[in-house]
Amino acid sequence: MKIHLPVRPAILARRTYEAPAEGRRGKIRLDCNENTSGCGVAVRRALAQLTAKEISTYPEYQRASRSLARHFGVSPEELVVANGGDDALRVFFDTFVEPHSEVVIIEPTFPMYRYYAEITGARIRALRYGPNMEFPTVEALKMLCLKPRALFVTNPNNPTGTLVPKSVLARLLQRASHTVVVVDEAYAEFSGESVVPWIRRFPHLFIVRTFSKAAGLAGLRLGVLLANRKSLVYVRRAMPPFPVNTAALAAGVAAVGDRRAITRYVRGTIHRRAWFTEQLRNAGVRVFRSGGNFLLADFGELGPRFFRRLARHRILVRQYKEVLGPGFARITIGTQAELEKVLQILRRTF
Repeated sequence: MKIHLPVRPAILARRTYEAPAEGRRGKIRLDCNENTSGCGVAVRRALAQLTAKEISTYPEYQRASRSLARHFGVSPEELVVANGGDDALRVFFDTFVEPHSEVVIIEPTFPMYRYYAEITGARIRALRYGPNMEFPTVEALKMLCLKPRALFVTNPNNPTGTLVPKSVLARLLQRASHTVVVVDEAYAEFSGESVVPWIRRFPHLFIVRTFSKAAGLAGLRLGVLLANRKSLVYVRRAMPPFPVNTAALAAGVAAVGDRRAITRYVRGTIHRRAWFTEQLRNAGVRVFRSGGNFLLADFGELGPRFFRRLARHRILVRQYKEVLGPGFARITIGTQAELEKVLQILRRTF
């Protein structure tokens, strides 16, 4: 018997999303913007204290939601938890984006916006950052006149590091009368800029935050979607009953209860970011100003050779040769020792 699988056309038309390669353990991982120092002691303690009964029963969310809401300065009704920032985006698409509706993204950026748009079967209108990685404000404002279903802005942007001024975000929100606007603040701790308080002014504003970066919980997958409580009513209808596991909830509560650990890591990262930027520029490398825990740099013609040498020394960085050019790479701001090893190889190459 011949079987026909009725696969959706949107799935047939796209390739599988390729996650970072396996076998990264034991290497210097400066390719995924993770917290290479690891999570705080309080998180590990909370995970160790989970009982067998807690693990064997379905999660409960009220206590964790209250703790996370206090951390972000919102009410529990203005927050939904998700299985990482990626899943927060998926639920957003499930709620607002239909096949053939239009979404606007500004590339290069976090690839999951395009990923979910393609799976949904939405029409993608893509704008581009400028040659100096400047945000295309005028073009974005014009695009909103077409009343697309959604606009995605990563702030700071990944991989460019671009920080969109609040004045520009306000203009976008004021223009977006028929558009829901997602501001992805995955790296907000490192920029010190956030528009979370705006959710009460703009019911069409949705903010994604993650615990994968500053809190060091990438392996547990915990994120939140923040918005006006009336707007989140619709998102909750698209949520599964148990979106986040018990271990991730316990870790998240412990992380926000130990703010000093997060603050210490963020301050150290910002300091090393400035130092590493200066070191690269002194070596003749073009470095773009970043508000995240990473740098985008153009190593020019010697870039491919430099990247090969890094790989031989088991140092991973994210290359952007297809998107920006063969000399471009994004480098996570790791520990001082990790960055020193990168510079040692750089000096032997340049």
